Amino acid sequence: MSKHVAAVAALVLISGGATAQETPWQVRVRAVHLDPASKSDPVAGVGAADRISVSSKTIPELDVSYFFTKNIAAELVLTYPQKHDVALDGAKIGTVKHLPPTLLVQYHFLPDATVRPYVGAGVNYTTFSGNKMLNGAASLEHDSIGLALQAGADVALDKNWSLNFDVKKAQIRSDVLIGGAKVSRVKIDPLMLAVGVGYRF
Repeated sequence: MSKHVAAVAALVLISGGATAQETPWQVRVRAVHLDPASKSDPVAGVGAADRISVSSKTIPELDVSYFFTKNIAAELVLTYPQKHDVALDGAKIGTVKHLPPTLLVQYHFLPDATVRPYVGAGVNYTTFSGNKMLNGAASLEHDSIGLALQAGADVALDKNWSLNFDVKKAQIRSDVLIGGAKVSRVKIDPLMLAVGVGYRF
């Protein structure tokens, strides 16, 4: 019995070593342009034609990926809180900060090629802070949870370094509150276009 246990343990160690060797970490740094869809319901008590919108912005991004196999990876996308202008029917009414970490599961089609395309899907969690709209009278709901989709490609520069091109679409939505009462709902739903470099180890 002990021989069988030892054999199984040896196989686990061998397979674990192989898995660790075949499933490295990858870190990327990207410049990302956020282009919000900025669709909203009419603002109650203001006017049927009035809409709330959020400004576009280019931001830095850091992501960390772990490859479970050559083809399947998980990616955590991180940045620091970003400040955006908020407008009502084109006129600025204030600013808001948001922090939008995203977790994605990816499938990499050609892991050993020079050009390595991938797709991903996951969840975005956004928390809003620093609401400064209408002199503090208006704010966005604190949290948003939604789906995120991704497509991109890594272009190998050498064994470790790669150039990355990436596009994501995230579902970010929030109620607009004035005096604690909901007056509208804004769909930020940004399209994110990115370019960066990655290091795999």
